[in-house]
Amino acid sequence: PRRIFPSPFPTENVSLLVHNGISTKYAQRADSYAAIAAAIETICRAHVGNYLVYFPSYAYLAAVLELLKERLPESQLLVQDRGMTEAAREAFLAQFSAGNEQTLVGLAVMGGIFGEGIDLVGERLIGAIVVGVGVPQVCLENDLIKEYFDRQNGAGFAYAYQYPGFNRVLQATGRVIRTETDRGIIVLIDERFTHARYRHLFPAHWRGFQIVQSIDEMKEKLAHFWAQD
Repeated sequence: PRRIFPSPFPTENVSLLVHNGISTKYAQRADSYAAIAAAIETICRAHVGNYLVYFPSYAYLAAVLELLKERLPESQLLVQDRGMTEAAREAFLAQFSAGNEQTLVGLAVMGGIFGEGIDLVGERLIGAIVVGVGVPQVCLENDLIKEYFDRQNGAGFAYAYQYPGFNRVLQATGRVIRTETDRGIIVLIDERFTHARYRHLFPAHWRGFQIVQSIDEMKEKLAHFWAQD
């Protein structure tokens, strides 16, 4: 049976915001690039520190990156490349230093090499931004899983796409709070996160999440959280 354990860390140490004013669905994707770049800039300018931004694909990451270059200094942007070697991966993570005096924004792909199994404790990572609900791309294997579960219980989409996608989201957000003294922010960007089918998957320690629908609202919530630092 599936078990969900409560977080051992103080819930007041994390600010979880759900930005539901942007859709990242495939059909609306191109319309979302500018809004996502603006949201990332706002989040990363709210407090100096190291951030990781997770995208559903390399194509999405590349499109938003072009717009981010107009908003943040390129020296602050660090990008996951396809087929990174172990040495390149280590070099990427080494730049997430607690001693950084400037903000660092790492752009990565959900479910990839920076999605889990990395430990950036304390000031090495103060925020994670997740773009989209992590739904895997449509492919034959996933469609076969969908057909199987549709026959079993009518929940094919959930088992083939929704649950694996949300697992990626959980893995990405789990990078932020690694010890009982860590403080940080998590921002989920997609209007689908406020739908009942996703909200019922939220772990218990996400109960205090706040919904924001604009840049100004998000700026206000972040300023309030960091003022308590």
